Amino acid sequence: MKRKIIMSAVGMALAASAAVAKTYGYLYCHMSGKGEWTAFALSRDGEHWHDLNGGGEVYDTKALSRIEGGARDAYIARKARGKGFVMVTTDMKVADSHHWYNYGIDLLKSRDLIHWESVTFDFRQGPHIFCNADSPDTYDDYSGINRVWAPQVIWDPHYTWDNGERGGYFIYYSLLHATEEKYDRMYFSYADRTFTRLTKPRLLFDWGYATIDADINYVEADSMYHMMIKKEGGTPGIFTTKSKHLRGPWPEPDMSDYVNFEGNRKCEGASAFRLDGDSTWRVAYVEYTSQPARYRICKADRHLANFHSPADIQGVESPQHGSFIALTKREYKRLEKYWSRRK
Repeated sequence: MKRKIIMSAVGMALAASAAVAKTYGYLYCHMSGKGEWTAFALSRDGEHWHDLNGGGEVYDTKALSRIEGGARDAYIARKARGKGFVMVTTDMKVADSHHWYNYGIDLLKSRDLIHWESVTFDFRQGPHIFCNADSPDTYDDYSGINRVWAPQVIWDPHYTWDNGERGGYFIYYSLLHATEEKYDRMYFSYADRTFTRLTKPRLLFDWGYATIDADINYVEADSMYHMMIKKEGGTPGIFTTKSKHLRGPWPEPDMSDYVNFEGNRKCEGASAFRLDGDSTWRVAYVEYTSQPARYRICKADRHLANFHSPADIQGVESPQHGSFIALTKREYKRLEKYWSRRK
C-alpha cells in the first residue's frame, strides 16, 4: 500500500518541509460554519474525518484577531524551515458588523498546533505597519480600504529582502478600496521567516472584474504555478489559470475546463491538495448557494485539470473555507489527546 501524504500549497519542489516523512493522518483546518472561528478536524485516511473540540475554536479567536475578534478562511502550512506551522486568516466578524467589509488579516504561528501567537495587520492604519514603509504606496489613502479577504501563503525561496536574505512567505489576498478601485482585485505581500513582518500590498493581477479566493499550487507535471480562483459574477464555478512565476503574469482563466459540477449554484474557497504516491489532485471548495452550504471535494488529473467525481466531505459537522496538511503520528496523537482532555 502506498504511503499517502497531503501536501500544503507550498510546492514540493520548492519546500521539502511541506511534506511529512512518515504520515499518520491529516488535518483539515477551516473556518467553522457554526461561527467565525478556526476549527480542526482529523482523519487517518484523508477521506473520513472527525471534529476536534466539537468543531469549536482551537485558539482564543478574540485575543488573536485584534480588529474584529473573528477569524475566517483559515489557511495553514508548515514552516519553510524548521519545526512549526504558520496560518493566515481574514480578521472579520460579520455576526457583529452585519456587513461584508473588513480591514485586515492575521498571521499566526505555532510549534505544536495547540499554542498559537499572532500578529494583526489593520491595513487602514497605513504605510507604517509594513516593514518597507518607505517604498511606493499602492493607495493614496489606506484608511478607505473596505475589504482584505481570504489570505493564503506559499513559500518563495527566490525572494530577496533588502538586507540580502533569501526567501519569504508569499501571502496573497483580495483587496477592495471602493474610492480608489472599482472592484476586488488580487494583491500580494511578503512575510519574513519570523512571520511577523509584512511588506506593502502590491497588485498581483487585474482582469477587469472582481476576483477573490485564490489558491496557488506548484504543479510538477508542467513545472508551472496553477491558480484556482472565484470570479465574482459571470459563469459560476472555480476557475484555473497558470504562470511560470508566482508574481505572474497571470492570464485570464481557462473557460473550457473548470469546476462546474454545481450548475447555477455558486462556489468559492478552493483548496487544492495532493496525496503522496498519487500524482493526481483533489480540490475542496464551498458550494454556498444551498442552505446549509455544502463543502465538496472533487478530483483532478496530475495537471490539476479535468475535474471529476465531486462528493461532500465526510464527518465534519460544520465545514467551511479551509485547507489541508499531513501530520506525523506524534502531531496527530498530541492533538487528539489535548482536545479529548479539554472535553
